[in-house]
Amino acid sequence: MTWAEVHDGVHGALEAFFSVTAPFVFTYFLLINTSYLVLVVLAAGGFHRHMREKDTRREMTAGEMTPGVSVVVPAYNEETLIVTSVRAMLALRYPRHEVVVVDDGSTDGTLAALTRAFDLVEVPHRATGEIPVRVAVRRVLVPRNGHTPLLVVSKDNSGRSEAINVGINAARQEIVVITDADSVLEPDALVRVTQPFIDDPLRVVAAGGTVRAVNGSKVMSGRLVRLQMPRSWLARAQVMEYLRSFLIGRTGWAAVDTLLLISGAFGVYRRDVVIEAGGLDPDSIGEDFELCLKVHRMMRDAGREYRMVFVPEPVCWTEVPTTLAVLHRQRKRWHRGLWETLWAYRGMLFRRRYGRIGWLGLPYYWAFELVAPLLEVVGIVVVPLGLVFGAVNVRFALLLLLVAYGYAILVTLAAMSVEEWAFHRYERWRDLAVAVVATVFENVGYRQLTVWWRLEGWWASLRGTQPVWGVMTRAGFEEDTA
Repeated sequence: MTWAEVHDGVHGALEAFFSVTAPFVFTYFLLINTSYLVLVVLAAGGFHRHMREKDTRREMTAGEMTPGVSVVVPAYNEETLIVTSVRAMLALRYPRHEVVVVDDGSTDGTLAALTRAFDLVEVPHRATGEIPVRVAVRRVLVPRNGHTPLLVVSKDNSGRSEAINVGINAARQEIVVITDADSVLEPDALVRVTQPFIDDPLRVVAAGGTVRAVNGSKVMSGRLVRLQMPRSWLARAQVMEYLRSFLIGRTGWAAVDTLLLISGAFGVYRRDVVIEAGGLDPDSIGEDFELCLKVHRMMRDAGREYRMVFVPEPVCWTEVPTTLAVLHRQRKRWHRGLWETLWAYRGMLFRRRYGRIGWLGLPYYWAFELVAPLLEVVGIVVVPLGLVFGAVNVRFALLLLLVAYGYAILVTLAAMSVEEWAFHRYERWRDLAVAVVATVFENVGYRQLTVWWRLEGWWASLRGTQPVWGVMTRAGFEEDTA
C-alpha cells in the first residue's frame, strides 16, 4: 500500500468522523463553558447577598445560640506539623468547640508528639458503635489538665474515611467539622460556617466552606498572615482551578439548592444526620462526594425538608501538589472517585423524588464533569491529526479552539474578578498579574495534562484495579517567623 493510498484512506475516515462529530463537539464545549459562566453569575449574586448580610449583621461573635462544634482531624504520619495544627485549631475563635484527632495507625511519632505537647493521659473508653467501624480503637487520650478541649483517639490503620467515622463516634458536640491535619483554618471560620445552622436550625444539615491553595503564602503558628501567589506555575494553575471550581462553582450550585459536593477538607455536618446516614463509606475513594449524595438521598427518601448550603467566606487553606507525580496521583484518584460515586448513585437520575438533584445536578456531573475529559482528549488527538491529513477546515479548528479554550479563559478571568470584587484577598497587583497569566496556563498546558490523568482514573475503575490513595508528599508551609 502506497503512502498516497494510506493518506487518502485516513483522510476519508477522518472526514467522515468530523462530519458526524464536529457539530456535537462544538456545541458541547459551548454549553460547558456557558454553564460555567452561569455559575459565575449565580456566585456573584450569592457573594452580593453574603456581603449585604455581613454589613447589616453586627460583627460576628459566637454567642449563646451557637451550637457546639467538634473539629474531627484524621492524621496519618503528621509528626512534623500535628502539634502546630492542633494548637491553631484549639485557638479558633469559638466559645464551645473541641478538637478530636484520630491517629490512623501512624508509623512515625505523631502520637508521641501530641502526648508530649499536650501532656496527654490515657482514659477508659467505650466504643459507641453509632457508626460501625472495622478496626478497634487502641487508646483514647486527653490532656492531664482536664480543661483543654482535646481528645486524641489512636486506632489501627484503616484509611481516612474510617478515621473520620471513629472521630464522629467520639465527638461530643452536635456539629462536626471535617478537616485535615495539614489544613489552615481562618480564625473565625467556625463562627461563619455555623451561622446557617443558627439561622435555620431545623433544615440546615450540612455546610461547605471554601478551600483555597496556600502555596507561596506566609503562615505563622498555623495561621495565614500574608496571601501570595505560589512560585511554581503548577501550583499557580491550581490556584485558579480551585477558585473557579471550589469557590465559584459551589457558590453557584448552592444558589439553586443543588450543592452535590462538600469538600472533605472543610465539610460541616450535623452529627446526628451523619450517624443516621451511616457515616463515610470506607470503600469509596470519593468519600466526600459519596457522603454528600448519601445524605441527599436519605433526606429525600424520607420526605424530610432540608438544606445544604455553601458559605464562601470562611476559608480553609491547603497545600496543593507541586510535583507532576503527586498531582497525577491526586487527579487520577479524584476522577475515579467521581465515576464510582456517580455510578453508585445512578438510581437518583431523573427521579421526581430527588428534584433538582436528580434532574439538574447529577445529569450535569455526568455530562460535564465525567465525560468532559473523554471528549477533550478526542479533540486533542483527532483535530491535529485532521489538520495534518487535510480533513479538517482550518477555520473550524480555530473556532473550536476559541470556544474550548478561549471561552474557558474568559470564564476563569470573570471568576477571578468576581472573587476579587467580593473579598479582595490579594494585596499586591503583582499577584493579580500573575493570576491572569496563570489563567492562560491553566487552560493551555496544565488542563491537557489533567485530561489524560482523569481518563486514567476512569480506566482504572473500569478495569477493577485496586484503588490506591497514594502518598501526597507535601513541601510544607512557608512559616513566617517575623
